[in-house]
Amino acid sequence: MPKPIVATIPHSLGKDEAMRRLKSGLGSASSSVPILRIDEETWADNRLTFRLTALGQTAEGTADVEDDSVRIEVVLPWFLQKVAEMVQTTIASRTQILLEKK
Repeated sequence: MPKPIVATIPHSLGKDEAMRRLKSGLGSASSSVPILRIDEETWADNRLTFRLTALGQTAEGTADVEDDSVRIEVVLPWFLQKVAEMVQTTIASRTQILLEKK
């Protein structure tokens, strides 16, 4: 099984505000990054389970929202593992933007 990529993004918003921003901004975040699209999102408490498409490949992951950070874990198909650094940077930066957005 492929090793997941993990990104932890710190914030100072508190869990509720971070979740609110992520929930309201996921659709616009995926539309502003042409190589990345969120196809499915399901929230259960503070955990987001999602499926995304990047460069025509599908990946699945989770995001756990805590009081001071968001931990994102994504399992990539073989092709995307080759561009994992780019995908990880894109996911982390988009999440950071959503958390900083007022």
